[in-house]
Amino acid sequence: MNILGCLDTPTGGRYLLDGEDVSTLNADELATLRRRTFGFVFQSYNLIPTSTAQENVEVPAIYAGTPAAERRKRAAALLNALKLGDRLDHRPSQLSGGQQQRISIARALMNGGRIILADEPTGALDSQSGEDVMELLRSMHQQGHTVIVITHAREVAERADRLIEIRDGQILSDTTKRDIHTPEATLQPHEEIAGNGAHIADISEAVKMALHALRANIFRTVLTLLGIIIGVSSVVTMLAIGTGAQNTILDRINAMGTDLILVRPAMAGFRGSGSIATLVPQDADAILELPNVKSAVPEVTGTVTLRRGNVDYQSQANGTVPAFS
Repeated sequence: MNILGCLDTPTGGRYLLDGEDVSTLNADELATLRRRTFGFVFQSYNLIPTSTAQENVEVPAIYAGTPAAERRKRAAALLNALKLGDRLDHRPSQLSGGQQQRISIARALMNGGRIILADEPTGALDSQSGEDVMELLRSMHQQGHTVIVITHAREVAERADRLIEIRDGQILSDTTKRDIHTPEATLQPHEEIAGNGAHIADISEAVKMALHALRANIFRTVLTLLGIIIGVSSVVTMLAIGTGAQNTILDRINAMGTDLILVRPAMAGFRGSGSIATLVPQDADAILELPNVKSAVPEVTGTVTLRRGNVDYQSQANGTVPAFS
């Protein structure tokens, strides 16, 4: 079915459609061919759960660029013809399996559906609904559509005018049971919009479908937006904290001056540090005599005990010369 419907290309041999070898087409050309030629009917319906019956039928026409008013009218006409005129605004969850399958048939006919590919169209239906679907497919065939049904059910296959049996990719038999008449299809494809009009329509419909999906589950949407807000806020907060810490450090460095040099004795990891026992105030005077030194101030730091009454407190004390203050 994927090869017949141009969803996949054959790895060998040729597949000619209207005399054209589809294996030579690129992805965009295959998409255009599918849109203009094929209609798909699936066993599991594959309807959009957040869209109404009419909106589901309109989907192929959206891709074709059909104007909104025209596709709504066409979708309503198809659903009315399939006895679903009173279900236009119902969502798939509000419909029975047979009704959902009829919606998928209407969707397959939306762009004309010259060739209808039906994959087990009755597989998920009860016997009466399955009979109704088969009658619809028979009616479509009588109206000029080529209907290809893929099925494992012998009773469904026996209703076809031509029966091709395939097993493990090999054709076992090809039997024509009745004369095949091909009347002109009564539902013709609509002309597609080209250029900027189609792109604008695509954007408009994409926004509309996105809003539909958001409204379909408000709680989920709120939780998703809340998660995004929390995530973005966390990133902004962390960046702000990092930037603030960086600015604080830079301010402290600027306050001390970029030309400040600290000289300490016995710095671990430096060659010869162990030979220097301590620094004395005269060392500051010696440093001051060096060129480009504006000021040299000695400083000593140590731990002292502060006492008031019967309370002791350990603290750090810094000592320096009066000129530093």
